[in-house]
Amino acid sequence: MKVRDMALAALANVIWGFTYVAYPIALESFTASQMAVLRFLLACLPVVFVSRPAPWRTILAVGATLLTGQFLLLFFALAAGLPPGLASVTTQMHAFFAVLIAAVVLREYPTRRQGIGLVVAFTGLVLIGLTVGADLPPVALALAMLAAMSWATGSILLRKTPRGVAMGPLMVWCSLVPPIPAYAASLLLDHDASLVAAVTHASIGSLVAVVFLGTLATTLAFGIWGHLMQRYPSAAVAPFALLSPCTGVVAVALIFGERFGPLRAAGMACILAGLVIVVLPWPQLVARVLAAVRREPACRPPPS
Repeated sequence: MKVRDMALAALANVIWGFTYVAYPIALESFTASQMAVLRFLLACLPVVFVSRPAPWRTILAVGATLLTGQFLLLFFALAAGLPPGLASVTTQMHAFFAVLIAAVVLREYPTRRQGIGLVVAFTGLVLIGLTVGADLPPVALALAMLAAMSWATGSILLRKTPRGVAMGPLMVWCSLVPPIPAYAASLLLDHDASLVAAVTHASIGSLVAVVFLGTLATTLAFGIWGHLMQRYPSAAVAPFALLSPCTGVVAVALIFGERFGPLRAAGMACILAGLVIVVLPWPQLVARVLAAVRREPACRPPPS
């Protein structure tokens, strides 16, 4: 990858890492449904300047899974008590769910390395499940897993989009989908579904958080990621995804002081280890190291 593109990949994932700081700040003034409505209303504003890049069936399918299902379920998980730092790690289960969905739907069966990564990640998920209690309601963890599954489904659908479809415009048009079901959920679940009232009484911090989520974290970051996935093999781009949960955990710990017990920390470490096993191109890395060793001149001490 070019240095510029590597910097863009890193930027997208650092932005996504900081969303786990923005989520709880936004939830101080908005409900989960309202936050989803506002985020994607902002993200779809450029639609008046961008021509439709794909058929409506593609836009609806990707918008319903990659955006609506993923984020609405995640917002409800956070509102139900999922710690933000934990959320930044558990959502990475989407990479493993994508492998499983590809095996069932596309008959793309996991390699041995992917299988090992899946086992390690699910071990971490089990360890986290053992910590379900007052600060981790089971419904919050279940919603987080459904959000990751929705992200994985959207990723598979995104892979099937025709080559040459511009990802930035596609994300803008797909952002038209979430506000409708999110507002319907708000009407059903919120005591006061008035967006105008919510925005009028919101804190400055919550408003800034929603703007960050709707612009940088959606249109910009997803546009960058989709653009890079089109230009480079997934093995070259996927390792940068490790920056997102790492950034999220560190940022949440520094800003909110969030800490984890040893069992939950071990579970998070297992999920990250499984992600490392799956996304890093280990055969290429080993080959490069061996080639470098072979080129290195032998440094023998002179005979005495």
